[in-house]
Amino acid sequence: MQYRALHSWDVTPEEARRLQNGLRTQVVKTDRFGKINTVAGVDIGFKKDIARASVVVLSFPGLQVVDSVVTESPVRFPYVPGLLSFREIPPLLIAFTQLQTEPDLVIVDGQGIAHPRRFGLASHLGLILDRPTIGCAKSRLWGRYEEPETEHGSYTYLMDKDEVIGAAVRTRRNVRVVYISIGHRISLDSARTLTLACCRGYRLPETTRYAHNAASSKEPLP
Repeated sequence: MQYRALHSWDVTPEEARRLQNGLRTQVVKTDRFGKINTVAGVDIGFKKDIARASVVVLSFPGLQVVDSVVTESPVRFPYVPGLLSFREIPPLLIAFTQLQTEPDLVIVDGQGIAHPRRFGLASHLGLILDRPTIGCAKSRLWGRYEEPETEHGSYTYLMDKDEVIGAAVRTRRNVRVVYISIGHRISLDSARTLTLACCRGYRLPETTRYAHNAASSKEPLP
C-alpha cells in the first residue's frame, strides 16, 4: 500500500505544531468514500526506543481478519501531548506498506479533529494515506460534553466553545464512552455509525481490539 510523503518527519516539536496548523485545512469533513468492504485498525506498542506497529484489516460488516502486519522500528520523535502522530505514524507507515489488502476505512485509536489544533493522529494518517479515517479514542484530549444516556448507541456532542469537534458515544450499555471524531473524508454521523457497526459487545471496536492484541502480542490472530 502506498502513501503520500507530505513532509519530513525530522522536525522539532515547534515545527510539528506549525505543520499541524498548515495541514489541518486539507482535512475533508464530509463523506468521500464508496462501499466499505474492509476496515483496518492500527495500534502501537512501545518498548524503550522500539515501536511495535500493527495494522489489522477486517472484512466489513463480517469483521473477520483478512490481513495483518506487525513491524518493529526505532522511535524517532519524543512523547509530546498533542503531537503523537509524529511519534506513531512513521512506524505505522512501515506496516501499511507491507499490507496485501488495502482497507477502505481506517479506525484509529486516537483523536481526529477533537484536538487543540484540529489535527490529531487520525486526521494526519488519513491525509497521508488519502483514505477515510475515524478517530476513536479511549480518553478525551479536548472539548467538553454532557454524559449521554446509558443505552448502547447513546451519544452527546463533544464541543469546543460553539464548535462540534466529536461525539461521546456509548458503545455498550453502562460502559464508559469512547470519543469519536472525524479523521478525514468522513462526516461525524458516518464516523459514529460505522464505529458502532464495528463493535461486538465490547467498549472498543473490533478493529482496535485486534490491532492492540497484535501490537502487544496478547493473543494470536485467527
